[in-house]
Amino acid sequence: MVQRDFLRPTAVERAINRAFGVLVGLGLGLPHNYLLQVPGRKTGRMFSTPIDLLQIDNHLYLVCPRGRAQWVRNAETSGWVLLKRRSTQKFAISAVADSQKPAILKEYLDRFKTTVQRYFPVKAGAPVTAFIAHSEQYPVFELQVADQRE
Repeated sequence: MVQRDFLRPTAVERAINRAFGVLVGLGLGLPHNYLLQVPGRKTGRMFSTPIDLLQIDNHLYLVCPRGRAQWVRNAETSGWVLLKRRSTQKFAISAVADSQKPAILKEYLDRFKTTVQRYFPVKAGAPVTAFIAHSEQYPVFELQVADQRE
């Protein structure tokens, strides 16, 4: 399996993510914007980052366009994440097989191209087959509701 390192956010991107994360955590933002919270794999400290949640039919998918970012590694270790808007909900995560990723990645890029196109070597609107060669590079998780928090 060929994995690329994740693309580290710049200092400016980190500052924007923090500010946007506060707004999303307060319930502001578009319907697909959530604040992802995941415990650190070494410290257990909660880390947060804003994400675009993809819904296809009745399935929820979490995609990391930056590759195997720290939150991905933390989520894999814990097996769960929290998604926050006005309230917080816990989800169990299951990794999606590489063979199933191309259609999900295409949908993700087509829907959120304004914010994620720069992370993909394939252009939005490309056919599903264009994503096959790149599917190993992008972590994708399906989410299952675990419990409700307030």
